[in-house]
Amino acid sequence: MNILIVGSGAREHAIARALHASSNPKVIYCLATNNNPGIQKVCFDMQVVDINNNDIILRYSKLNRIGLAIIGPENPLANGVANVLTEAGIQVVGPTKDLAKIESSKSFARNLLLENNIPACPKYKVFNSIVGVQKFLNELGNDFVVKYDGLAGGKGVKVSGDHLHSHGEALGYCEELIGMGGKFVIEEKLIGQEFSMMSFCDGNILKHMPAIQDHKRAFDGDLGPNTGGMGTYSDASHSLPFLKKSEIKQAQKINELTALALKNKFGYGYKGVLYGGFIATSEGVKLIEYNARFGDPEAMNVLSLLKSDFIDICKGITGGNLKNIDVHFRNRASVCKYAVPKGYPNKPIKGEEIYVNNIKNPDGLFYGSVNLDEEKIVLAGSRAVAVVATEESIFKAESVAEKEISSVGGPLFHRKDIGKKALIQNRIDHMRDIR
Repeated sequence: MNILIVGSGAREHAIARALHASSNPKVIYCLATNNNPGIQKVCFDMQVVDINNNDIILRYSKLNRIGLAIIGPENPLANGVANVLTEAGIQVVGPTKDLAKIESSKSFARNLLLENNIPACPKYKVFNSIVGVQKFLNELGNDFVVKYDGLAGGKGVKVSGDHLHSHGEALGYCEELIGMGGKFVIEEKLIGQEFSMMSFCDGNILKHMPAIQDHKRAFDGDLGPNTGGMGTYSDASHSLPFLKKSEIKQAQKINELTALALKNKFGYGYKGVLYGGFIATSEGVKLIEYNARFGDPEAMNVLSLLKSDFIDICKGITGGNLKNIDVHFRNRASVCKYAVPKGYPNKPIKGEEIYVNNIKNPDGLFYGSVNLDEEKIVLAGSRAVAVVATEESIFKAESVAEKEISSVGGPLFHRKDIGKKALIQNRIDHMRDIR
């Protein structure tokens, strides 16, 4: 089977490696935004193109007789690439444009849950002008969040206390969003601990992946600007140290109810990865937002732990028979850490060389926003390389991951605290206090 990956970050490198490890016969192709050396290594052909142009993807797929396409990033899904490929008879792991609204429109996701009585929403309102904003902010007091309605690369959300320090600042950000011609959502700020629950979905049933905690802030101690994600960890139990079993079950149930709500709304099912960004609060599990694809870095954690054949799972998703596929993950903890260019995320260094020759386990190294340029690996402007370690405990995995990511040379930095005992104890104590 000829398989196409769309996208070329570390998430897509993890997808490429999982496909390559499959016992199914396959030839791997990639349409990329940068010349990722890790993906290039396992691909028969890789082309750097505009992956947001559906015509380019369709032409390439027909030319190379692609049978299965896996869509990595959110923008091509929001552009309807799954519709175009499906109409041409190509199987796609990734939802159609309508179903991808679960990520591409914050208001759509909130309204869908409310309309279907899925008890996971905070108090919220949707706006497209400044009318009524001050009144709603007064109602929420000092605990509020302002979210751009569309896609913003994980950087369109501003939280009171962290990014916005008064109603005046909130109103200024709302005016900015109106100036961009966008709708926005204002909602109650939820207090608790965030976690990710991703599920494979074949249009009818879901098979859930281990719970992961991501770290969006750029610097140790959860300080600094929001990023695409600086690193992640998961536990050997497939839960997290600060979560109860009942909270894992709640998150899984919300994903199942959401998939059913999407099917009822549009008349056909969601096929791909449904990623719920959740928060455990004193009043149970609530939804922060949905993504319509694998998370990055979360994909590196779960695919590094996957025991089952990834191509079998992809076929189960597209063929609607996931119930017949065994989906198993190893009972190991995982820690992923990203090395990012100095200046990231606001003014990242580009074009400088980095060095990975001191990495001890190349199978745990994932290339992100880098280019292979005449045998040199150079920075392309976003998160550069990630390492994943899997061990019997989070702390052992953290120790290995820290040594590996520290061995990468170049004008880079990373978060040293992800997976450390002090950070995790802080999460446990916080949940104990709010419960």
